[in-house]
Amino acid sequence: MNDQAVLRERRQLALPREICERLGIDIGDRVELSVEGDALIARPTKRRALDALREIQAAFAGAAVSEGELLRASRQVRRQVTAERYGKKP
Repeated sequence: MNDQAVLRERRQLALPREICERLGIDIGDRVELSVEGDALIARPTKRRALDALREIQAAFAGAAVSEGELLRASRQVRRQVTAERYGKKP
């Protein structure tokens, strides 16, 4: 998909609607910008977060520890840390 945008006076770009829809981004969403060679690359940051979540879920699928077990263990550790810092019983 090739389209054009005009760099405005305050260095702002308006992205074409079709590109936003294809990337799944909307007004107010954050976009990560990078330069690769002489190309400007724009990646939706929420897409990166969703990709990371999928990787984590895939790791759980192949792990000996379930997501629920990890959550229970993290709650216990949080209680212990709170007790150590603030003198409360775990």
